[in-house]
Amino acid sequence: MRILVIADIHSNLVALEAVLHHTDTYEAVWCLGDIVGYGPDPNGCVERVRSLPNLVCLAGNHDKAVLNEIDIRLFNEDARAAISWTQTQISERALEFLRACPQMEIQGDFCLAHGSPRRPVWEYIISNRIARDNFAAFDTPWCLVGHTHTPIIYQEIAPGECREELPDYRRPRYLDSERLIINPGSVGQPRDHNPDAAYAILDTEQGLWEYRRAPYDIHLVQEQMRAAALPERLISRLTHGY
Repeated sequence: MRILVIADIHSNLVALEAVLHHTDTYEAVWCLGDIVGYGPDPNGCVERVRSLPNLVCLAGNHDKAVLNEIDIRLFNEDARAAISWTQTQISERALEFLRACPQMEIQGDFCLAHGSPRRPVWEYIISNRIARDNFAAFDTPWCLVGHTHTPIIYQEIAPGECREELPDYRRPRYLDSERLIINPGSVGQPRDHNPDAAYAILDTEQGLWEYRRAPYDIHLVQEQMRAAALPERLISRLTHGY
């Protein structure tokens, strides 16, 4: 099965549509959470995601905050402002969808979480140490996470030991016998100094993971964000992919 893997859309419908037009055929979609937050079109993003085939969609920390299930005081000032704005715009239909999203899923040989298998909604896997400690929190060969907005692979070398692997956009990566934690990056707010929307294609029959990037009209999204009076820092960072 070919699976489109996306994460951290963050109300950026222009970027999401660019990904959907950029990719080729797929039979299912795994969304690793944070459909909303930061960006200008929460309802459009929820509707587009829910229309995708054979969807598995997780809840992220921004999704939970918009639902008032996480205290927004835990977020920085710009994120709080965007969450508060989103709460004034989001439809009941979109809220109903977000409420139904699980925090974690097991799909065959894959554990899916937004943040980490240890703390599915909130923990950031941003180092070898954190990744190392999370391998004990799932039993499947592979775990897919989002949350950091940075594409990366952590490979377990031995119990209590792992190493980082940066994405290679030139060729797919074979998923062999090693245990991996894999992050596809962010669709709507990349933070790896590449402003193009990030996503991945997983081929479960061939055991292949393929990192991809899709350019999109960043200026248009920034205009939409300014029209909504969202924080300028959130607007400007899209230009630089950080």
